Amino acid sequence: MRTVHRLAAAAWLVLIAAALSAVAAPSLPERVVTNWDAAGRPAGTLPRATAVWLSPAIMAGLVLLLAALPRIDPLRENVAAFRPTYDWFVVALTAFLLVVHAGILAFNLGYEFPFTSLLVAAVSLLVYYVGAVLPRTERNWFMGIRTPWTLSSDAVWDRTHRLGGRLFKLAAAVGVAGLGFGEYAVPLLVASVVAAAVVTAAYSYVAYSRIEGDGDGPSGPGSES
Repeated sequence: MRTVHRLAAAAWLVLIAAALSAVAAPSLPERVVTNWDAAGRPAGTLPRATAVWLSPAIMAGLVLLLAALPRIDPLRENVAAFRPTYDWFVVALTAFLLVVHAGILAFNLGYEFPFTSLLVAAVSLLVYYVGAVLPRTERNWFMGIRTPWTLSSDAVWDRTHRLGGRLFKLAAAVGVAGLGFGEYAVPLLVASVVAAAVVTAAYSYVAYSRIEGDGDGPSGPGSES
């Protein structure tokens, strides 16, 4: 399957979101609930027209932006090496936004369900997918764990992303488990994702110091024991 076909799948998801908005709009209230607190209580609204069309517009903008980024990446040759992975991530991210958009419409049409639980489950699945994707990425400027140390060394990039893949999968598991803890589900998911990101970023520095050397030890990709 070519890149254009994979990105077309993302475009179709945007069109589905727009179609759902068009169908639901006449039945929605003047003010549409778009925000919930950690306990699942509505916490914010937007005017109907804004709420209905904002999500499809954001989805369309993201697809266009993410489709363009590989063309301007200074390391575009590396992106080409994992381009199918990149494209499917665009599709997965668009699908996530579609699920959230459909959930908002359904809730405001009167279908009662714990929206926060839907959001935590959807985010957890996306985080797990990120964990699965990270080890397959090559060094680039727009996707992955980009620190000064990963961007300076292929070896550091590879090792950091292998660790990041495991940690983000673990964070996703914590997020799913958190669904059994009511209003603590959101803080558990956020804390686990932040911890995975911080630990992975810190590890990239440690890995760089060991692999490349910082003046106190051996340098070179083969120097780490």
